[in-house]
Amino acid sequence: MTPFEQTVHQFLSHLYGPRASEIQRRIGQHIEHFRRASQAPATTQNMAAESGNAPTWSEKDQWVISYGDSIVAEETPPLAVLNEFLQRYLGERISGVHVLPFFPWSSDDGFSVIHYREVNPELGDWEHIRELASHYDVMADLVLNHVSRESLWFVDYLTGSLPGRDYFIEADPETDVSDVIRPRSSPLLVPISTRRGTRHVWATFSEDQIDLNFENPDVLLEFVGILLFYLQQGVRIIRLDAIAFLWKRLGTSCIHLPETHTVVRLLRAIVDEISPGTLIITETNVPHAENISYFGLERLANGAPDEAHMVYQFALPPLLLHTLTRGEATTLQTWLSSLPILPRHCTYLNFTASHDGIGVRPLEGLLPDHERDALLELMHRFGGFVSMRSNPDGSDSPYEINITWFEAMRGTRRGPDPWQIARFLCSQAIMLTLQGIPALYIHTLTGTLNDVEGVERSGRLRSINRRRWQRDELALLLESPSTPTHDVFHALSRLLELRRVEPCFHPNATQRVLPTPPELLAIERGPLSDGRRLLALFNVTDTLLPLDSVGEALEQALSQHVWRALDMQPPGEETALPPYAIRWMVADT
Repeated sequence: MTPFEQTVHQFLSHLYGPRASEIQRRIGQHIEHFRRASQAPATTQNMAAESGNAPTWSEKDQWVISYGDSIVAEETPPLAVLNEFLQRYLGERISGVHVLPFFPWSSDDGFSVIHYREVNPELGDWEHIRELASHYDVMADLVLNHVSRESLWFVDYLTGSLPGRDYFIEADPETDVSDVIRPRSSPLLVPISTRRGTRHVWATFSEDQIDLNFENPDVLLEFVGILLFYLQQGVRIIRLDAIAFLWKRLGTSCIHLPETHTVVRLLRAIVDEISPGTLIITETNVPHAENISYFGLERLANGAPDEAHMVYQFALPPLLLHTLTRGEATTLQTWLSSLPILPRHCTYLNFTASHDGIGVRPLEGLLPDHERDALLELMHRFGGFVSMRSNPDGSDSPYEINITWFEAMRGTRRGPDPWQIARFLCSQAIMLTLQGIPALYIHTLTGTLNDVEGVERSGRLRSINRRRWQRDELALLLESPSTPTHDVFHALSRLLELRRVEPCFHPNATQRVLPTPPELLAIERGPLSDGRRLLALFNVTDTLLPLDSVGEALEQALSQHVWRALDMQPPGEETALPPYAIRWMVADT
């Protein structure tokens, strides 16, 4: 066996025991078919892999998150509208786009997939995805924990037909599932009428999203084939949706089980072998330590990490909310200082908002409950909602905040104030500064307001941050000076333009948080091999911050090097930072 084949066999033996060889042979058939059919089309500038199959990324990597129809226009496929918008307004300022599920679906705005190998005809077709991939790195969702009850697999289950008959998890409704960690407050076991009578099936997220049974290797093989199909269509980044809940075993929490991690490792091994430069990113909206476990850093002693290339920084958005509405950076500083040093094969995806809400669970162990509750109450005051989840003891607890990021920046704990745009831009600049690859949600770029009408229409709290822009309406706002959309978008565009040409923002450049007073956040990136380094300063308050009391560590850093602005501030000596000021400075030695 080759080293790759030995690795795959090891993973399959863990998952399926004596059936490993048979399943490996079938995976080999998928791989051979992929290789014969075609090489995955080249995407953008990042496709050449580094030595050792390391993923390729650089400071130029800056991504946008969008639904395929976040911007619409009459008689034009929405995917074509999205491509046109990105090229016209952002161009090379971004390198990639996460197109949220673009498949036929029945609920949850795409995350209840009916057909995995089809593009929703209301959005466009695979040619539109390939066209996007010719300009940008495309991230696609592999929604592998669950499937729509309208899928053909579930129809097979209802009728007792192959292959889907054995793809789902049945359980007696009296089964004790109290140990299972839940992301929702809906029942876990859903009654279904089948030809064999009423059966109860596992449904982690909703009664329309039926969990798949990965103990059946045929399910795994289906998704290996789907993953390879996406690569053939030009997709470069594979997002493993809701991966933490993948493997179930009664008597456990059914989250982060060892088998789940093994499936991630298997998928990474496959893409590293057949499509070097492809990235696997895990989506796990859970407490921070659990989240970063998907790097597999505990195996570093045995070589390079072999699990996810990237994980979302789920703790960052709620900590930024706390920092900028509380006016103190101490909690954020402590968390940033605790982040492990990552090998060059791994990095973070940094973001402040996405199609989902702002997760609250990542604050566990980082923020006291009374501070969390104060934050939730403030978001209510700013027009947001809070979604709940069920606990093993039958109680409910906060799961996520539903609000647009622009509205979340409306004020401080004292209430709304005139500093909304400055505070908002400060939040984005902090995110853009941190080690990793930044991703901006389309409604963050456009400073979108809460879509309360969308919530009323859909009955879903998450719709508050899922507005569909009319292309002409959005264009008018972007091109009309002095609208919040214009001001926010063009300021963020300028930040992206500056960031993409600064080598200190390379995802692998080291990061250090300097000890400063709570009102100030100071982050150093670098030094690089040539001695270049970057210093970022942020006033996280709504008051003028004198620079004569910034702390010994920062004073020393400022005095040791000759700093120059990264075109972010007016000329002249400053004695104080204005409210929510952003300062990016570089030094060459």
